[in-house]
Amino acid sequence: MNKVPITKSGAEKLEAELKELKSVRRPKVIQAIAEAREHGDLKENAEYHAAREEQGFIEGRVKDIEGKLSNAQIIDVTTLKDTGRVVFGTTVVLYDEEEDKEITYQIVGEDEADIKAGKISFSSPVAKALISKEIDDVALVRAPAGDKEYEIIDVKYI
Repeated sequence: MNKVPITKSGAEKLEAELKELKSVRRPKVIQAIAEAREHGDLKENAEYHAAREEQGFIEGRVKDIEGKLSNAQIIDVTTLKDTGRVVFGTTVVLYDEEEDKEITYQIVGEDEADIKAGKISFSSPVAKALISKEIDDVALVRAPAGDKEYEIIDVKYI
């Protein structure tokens, strides 16, 4: 299977969530199931069914995270040579002339993308237009709403 790029901080967040699921939430739900079983008839026991449903969610999420981490290519952008070129993991400061404002994005893996936090997926139209560009280059983003141009003001390897 192909490796999927993820930033070091993204991988750390997934590992922390996995640890939380395995060491805190899983034992709690197992305890909740045991307590619900003690109440007798499981057919009409809402607590039991809710705990079993949560257990299913937890186990599914554990498998999902383990799969993502096993296929992850962890990239620590701080260890890359700063060439001023936009690559996966870099933080890019852009100027939108049309709206006369600066925008900052970090190019991250698909699971890390969060536009409100300024993190865009490397597979997004904006990131695709930016990758391999340098400071002072203009990136043309072709989007369904129309073409948009951004001037690259700064590229940070942080």
